[in-house]
Amino acid sequence: MPIPAARGSLPALAPAEHWHQQTARALSGPAAHRRPPVIAVVRFVEAPRIESRFGHKGVDRVLEEVAWMLRPELSEQEHLAPDGHGGLVLTLRGAAAWQVRARLEGISTRLARLPVRLGDDHLAVTPVIGWADAADRPACTDPDQLAERAAEAVELATGQVDLVPRKWTPAAPARHTGRRSGGPLRTVLQALVTVLIGVVAPFTGLVLAYRAGLDLGTPAYLLVTISLVLTSVVIWVENLHALDPDRPPDTPAAPRPAASAIIPAYLPNEAATIVDTLHAFLRQDYDAPLQIILAYNTPRPLPVEEDLRALAAEDPRLVVMEVPYSTSKAQNVNAALEVVTGEFVGVFDADHHPAPDAFDRAWRWISHGADVVQGHCVIRNGSASWVSRTVAVEFESIYAVSHPGRTKLHGFGIFGGSNGFWRTQVLHETRMHGQMLTEDIDSSMRVLLSGRTVRNDPALVSRELAPATISALWKQRIRWAQGWFQVSRRHLRAALKSDELTARNKLGITFLLGWREVFPWLALQMIPVIAFIAWREGGVTEMDWFVPTFVLCTLYTLSAGPSQVLFAWRLAAPEVRRHPRWFLGYLVVSMFFYTEFKNHIARVAQLKELSGERKWAITPRQVPVRGEQL
Repeated sequence: MPIPAARGSLPALAPAEHWHQQTARALSGPAAHRRPPVIAVVRFVEAPRIESRFGHKGVDRVLEEVAWMLRPELSEQEHLAPDGHGGLVLTLRGAAAWQVRARLEGISTRLARLPVRLGDDHLAVTPVIGWADAADRPACTDPDQLAERAAEAVELATGQVDLVPRKWTPAAPARHTGRRSGGPLRTVLQALVTVLIGVVAPFTGLVLAYRAGLDLGTPAYLLVTISLVLTSVVIWVENLHALDPDRPPDTPAAPRPAASAIIPAYLPNEAATIVDTLHAFLRQDYDAPLQIILAYNTPRPLPVEEDLRALAAEDPRLVVMEVPYSTSKAQNVNAALEVVTGEFVGVFDADHHPAPDAFDRAWRWISHGADVVQGHCVIRNGSASWVSRTVAVEFESIYAVSHPGRTKLHGFGIFGGSNGFWRTQVLHETRMHGQMLTEDIDSSMRVLLSGRTVRNDPALVSRELAPATISALWKQRIRWAQGWFQVSRRHLRAALKSDELTARNKLGITFLLGWREVFPWLALQMIPVIAFIAWREGGVTEMDWFVPTFVLCTLYTLSAGPSQVLFAWRLAAPEVRRHPRWFLGYLVVSMFFYTEFKNHIARVAQLKELSGERKWAITPRQVPVRGEQL
């Protein structure tokens, strides 16, 4: 297949010898005493496939396109050349690590958006970048050795395929940042610390201030009351907006294109359910080519792998790919993008059964301009236990009420990790970051900050399995809560400064990323505040509980929970709505246990994150009985 000629203004790549001479001079010359340069290696995941199809000329053509893009932003002291392994080696001016990282991240993002024409194909490339700083110890002034260090860092970047440049470090980098879990005892101690911070310390502070002549009881009570009322107001407004959710256009703006589904799986956890999941996808009613990619990792061979390969042999729509280096869902999704053929992609957890018309409905959104569409996740094993029934109703309050109501109120949606549909190019440029415990929320924020749109559709249904035990639920929710806190720390400030977001968007993100992290602590303050007022008044019996303002605020605050349950029942998926007792049970459980249970998890999760304890805890799957129904 012929390869088109390079652009007329395309600069020729300097030979490796010239790069070596220039870099050696920069490392040993006067400038090196100020700040020695940085060496970066840029390679491309698709290089082996390009070479197998187009030969060496195809790879050279990609490198020339990349050089054409990079040259204008390089100074006279900066150089680039082929590295001899299908990539480029760059000499960049020395700077602080955060500045180098930001610059390389910008290069990585622009390269991911770079269309490369080879023959009749327009390819998107996936850059992987590693870099080494000559200023780091052990010191090095040999260009070739620095390039080798950068190439070692490229290997780590290749394992993640997330467009994040990796820096070389002397020790082999660990796959997980931070300390691993200290076990149940550590969690118990963290729970006790939350009591000390959230109850004992505020009460002690109020008492000490009072004895010093400063009565803070009333201001503290008003602050907590206003916080609870404000939260209740937002819940009520979201509830009302959920009655009229956004809906897709009746017809697509263009004919249905080829589509893909990505199903990431950690196979030991999904072995009992994955075959049924794939059959559910193969039953999709989509009148265009549909590619189904199972991207999985497993620490050991399993018998179900033979069943998966046999199923793929029977149906060419199914692609079964093992990702041997993967340790996360994010890596599986990123690896699957290398073989995606669809114009848009649905991302699903391995227990999901999407509705037959899911891809057709999602295309109606995307064809009219949406970049990401999040659907409605419905629990399909609600009858398994009281825990799964609780989660079934909770998911209706989230996916049928909160998400569509929030989208309508604040003007943006959130990708929830599964039953989300992406424009393929947007997912290619965004990727999932495996170092984040909630890579879905992180990717949502990055999509919004790039100016893209995320929509929500409560009628875009997929059915999944809920945790069936309190232990499994704890593992799931502690990861979710810590992941949300990670995202808040990483993106809240950037979101508030972003030029891509409106004031309405920023208000919603402030509530979503800021207030949700503060509220679990504020809600707990009612205990020390009331305890202090009782101590000040001489006992609980001496308090005046019937102050009109107190009574009205309490009643209004307490109304938020029942109202959300009522709206959830009104807007729930039919198979859940036909169980009104589940909703009544959820109302009781949430009032006396579940709400505080989730607040407690949020507080413990924040301590785990701040202490550097990060561990991806796999949520055990409840194996459904064949034919089990809600």
